[in-house]
Amino acid sequence: MLNHVMLGSNDIERSKRFYDAVLGVLGAGEPVRNVASSGHVRLFYRHDGSTFCLSQPINNEPAAAANGGTIGFRCDSPEQVKTFHDVAVAHGGASIEEAPGLRSGPMGALHLAYVRDPDGHKLCAIFRVK
Repeated sequence: MLNHVMLGSNDIERSKRFYDAVLGVLGAGEPVRNVASSGHVRLFYRHDGSTFCLSQPINNEPAAAANGGTIGFRCDSPEQVKTFHDVAVAHGGASIEEAPGLRSGPMGALHLAYVRDPDGHKLCAIFRVK
């Protein structure tokens, strides 16, 4: 359904260090760096048929986290969920909500971890128990 997700960054190099580490847990490599005709830097991480993008806001306003928004990253195991969380926190992210672990609800059993990136964007690492 989705082709890509793009988030704004107030410090593109800080964001690159954070996402290089965090998305590296999922197997993503170095991003493609692009400078738009406006001069704004954008980073494109491509992995497993998806693209995750970071951009300096092209309207020159500060980047802001979406209230109520969450970006979910599919993980291959409960251990990868925990590693995603721990690497995010070690690279300037903040652990939020409950500790990483198993939850059950209307979507079935899930291993989840929630963090905020250095710009305040809410990220979720998720593994669905089959």
